[in-house]
Amino acid sequence: MIILSRDREDAIRREGERAYPNECCGIILGRITDDNNRVAEDIIPIENAREAGEQYHRFRIEPEDLMKAELAARKRKLDVLGFYHSHPDHPAKPSDYDKEHALPYYSYIITAVDKGKAGDFTSWELKADRSEFVQEHIKRL
Repeated sequence: MIILSRDREDAIRREGERAYPNECCGIILGRITDDNNRVAEDIIPIENAREAGEQYHRFRIEPEDLMKAELAARKRKLDVLGFYHSHPDHPAKPSDYDKEHALPYYSYIITAVDKGKAGDFTSWELKADRSEFVQEHIKRL
């Protein structure tokens, strides 16, 4: 389960609307509780590094941006819990491309943005064998 404040959810939704018709992306920082829940403490919006003609259905986070986020997390005694991105005019479900580029353990939040308005909001975790994504419960604070 990922625990997320309404403010952080709203910020991710706004990022998706701002980037429309392209995908937004960002990194989720937080901590893992003793009962293995993920508590999102902050999000870091990242500029989509995918080439301009592909941003409408793909995103890329550069290694340097991930490294900066990991360093920021470490300074605050937090972890990188996962990533978020938007799906412009598509459901908030991972695509085959998402599965091919994801790693197990992390949370992957997706917000659907239909005609510029954020809608469905889901979170997913890739199984350790990489066979499929499993939807992760979102607890909102």
